[in-house]
Amino acid sequence: MSPRNLILILGTSGFAGTFSSRAVEPMVGIIARDLHTSPQTIALLSAAFTLPYAFIQPILGPIGDALGKERVMKVALSILFIALTCSIFAPDAHTLFGLRIVAGAAAGGAIPLSIALIGDRVDVAQRQLALSRYLVAVIVGQLAGSSFAGLLAEIVGWRGVFTLSTGMMALALTSTLIGFRGAPPGGKFDLRAAGRRYGDILSNPRALALFGFVFIEAISIFGIFPYLAPLLDERGGGGAAQAGFAIGGFAIGGLVYSALVSWMLRRLGITRILAAGGLFAAAALVIMGFGADWKVDALAMLLMGLGFYMLHNTFQAQVTEVAPQARASAVALHAFSFFGGQALGVVVMGVGLRSIGLTASTMIAALVIASLGLTAAYVLSRPAQPRAR
Repeated sequence: MSPRNLILILGTSGFAGTFSSRAVEPMVGIIARDLHTSPQTIALLSAAFTLPYAFIQPILGPIGDALGKERVMKVALSILFIALTCSIFAPDAHTLFGLRIVAGAAAGGAIPLSIALIGDRVDVAQRQLALSRYLVAVIVGQLAGSSFAGLLAEIVGWRGVFTLSTGMMALALTSTLIGFRGAPPGGKFDLRAAGRRYGDILSNPRALALFGFVFIEAISIFGIFPYLAPLLDERGGGGAAQAGFAIGGFAIGGLVYSALVSWMLRRLGITRILAAGGLFAAAALVIMGFGADWKVDALAMLLMGLGFYMLHNTFQAQVTEVAPQARASAVALHAFSFFGGQALGVVVMGVGLRSIGLTASTMIAALVIASLGLTAAYVLSRPAQPRAR
């Protein structure tokens, strides 16, 4: 299979999976009113998705290495399709939380294994560019989920948005089943072999640095996302549609990165990309901290998206080389760190908003992400340690 066809198949599931994960954030207020609960409670649906996504990674990684990445993806997308279908009919918040947990765990078998497959099939010299092309589909899914879900929810309700999400996942599942029908069957799972692979990965200082970087990155950047709609509503800055458009700015920033990545790699190099990415994300958080209207927030989110993908795409490309013989396991630990950070970031930002307010919370996050970019630029500019075997 050509790299182009591979990215097309993987991009379909990446789009659908990201849409399903991001669509909830701009609908927080609508779901809360319909299910007679508080927006703060419904905002935690984000953590209900990302925590199981994170904690399933150490299991799915070695299973993907042993049984075949394509095979595991087929099963995961099937379960995600079922969970999304059932979410359409969720009668209360408790049921919706349970289904989001299942959906998050199943979604853990899509994007991380896709990244590992690209690592398997694309030469390292072209890998960051190939990953950025795959990320276009993921980003567009994020843009659609963040922006259009809020707008559609005001017309067809949140259940209508879940129906659309389920239809997209049906298309992604069909594409994956057909596209990978000739994939090798894989081998058998060996717990001791999986443990040895993890031991090799965790003994690699570069791998540990990358896992730490994405954990801190996710806490700093993603904590504000589910609170944006309630914050806009509190200050009369708009409803679900405006929150969706503002959050959608993040995805547009990602598309700007995808358009510029070839130039950045040629002219700036990894070190400057990382340093600038951290500073861009920090500037965006500072702007958001002053609580302007949704249009200013949208511009800040665009800058944040650009900065985030400058950091994150570089980390992704680097992690695919820390353990070439256990690539799914390495990417799984990377995803575990990233989505664990996302889930924790929601909780940390919630505590910060209640105790010290929006401005102070975003200023702290800005300082952290700027420092991260500069630290990562220094660490990853140094020669890599010998790869795990």
